[in-house]
Amino acid sequence: MSGAGEKAKSTIVIKRIKKGGHGSHGAAWKIAYADFVTAMMAFFLLMWLLGSTTQGDLKGISDYFQSPLKVSLSGGSGAGDATSLIQGGGPSLSQSIGQVKNGDNDTSRKTPQQLRKELERVEKQRMEELKGKLEAVLLGSEKLAEYRSQIRIEITPDGLRITIIDDLNRSMFALGSAVVQSYMKDILHAIGQVLNEVENKVALSGHTDSAQYSGGERGYSNWELSADRANASRRELVSGGMATSKIVRVVGLADSNLLVKDDPRSPLNRRISIIVLNKLAEERMNKAGGEIEAGTVNEIEQVLPGPAAAGVPVPATSAAAVVGSR
Repeated sequence: MSGAGEKAKSTIVIKRIKKGGHGSHGAAWKIAYADFVTAMMAFFLLMWLLGSTTQGDLKGISDYFQSPLKVSLSGGSGAGDATSLIQGGGPSLSQSIGQVKNGDNDTSRKTPQQLRKELERVEKQRMEELKGKLEAVLLGSEKLAEYRSQIRIEITPDGLRITIIDDLNRSMFALGSAVVQSYMKDILHAIGQVLNEVENKVALSGHTDSAQYSGGERGYSNWELSADRANASRRELVSGGMATSKIVRVVGLADSNLLVKDDPRSPLNRRISIIVLNKLAEERMNKAGGEIEAGTVNEIEQVLPGPAAAGVPVPATSAAAVVGSR
């Protein structure tokens, strides 16, 4: 009986499985998501800065990270010279063609006088480069070496002036005519080749001394002679390779603007002047309609209407014989 009693008293264990909600996985995913959003914001901010920064600023930033010590010592756009924490940008972010830096390179904030001075500086630099090239070709040539004393190249407010002057024993043209001498042809051909490489327009003027023809001013005079010689020089420039479209004016001034005023018959007064016009002189000439109707002799020589372009009346004292280029 005891055995049966022990079996009746045995304990029955029942396992119950409780099904509840999902437990918490922690906050690690929130940190990862925040890092991702921050990285995306930084990326789009970088893209915006690159798109609104000028090329000059980008170059300065690149130089700074390549050699920060050098840029810091020398200063400049890469050394934190701006008044803003973020260089570059512009007044309007809606512009579709980039932004302009609010600094020295912002032409929208420069006055007309500042823009004019900047253009004058650039034009002067271009003329100096052209002068050096012409001197190398004309004065460095063995063929033209003996004529160095008759060629003058100088920078003027209107551009680059090339003056070819007569010599007492060596004339540019036959006596009393517009027949070009062989050495003069060589000089003009060399000039024509060089000037054809620049985009500037060219003006020519012819000058004579005060020696008059026997017929006086009523017949063929120094006015016609100076104009014919200037036009003959134009043809030789074209023969040397210069495009005819580059010549905008051919003018004869006779003896109205003597180089040696104390000696009106000096051979130095017989000369051909070739002026490579800078942009400012060309603009003033275009505003005047390309005509020489009123102005002083000096203004005509400089190929500028001067006060006439600004609306200031000047006396009509010029009597130049003008030959229009074709």
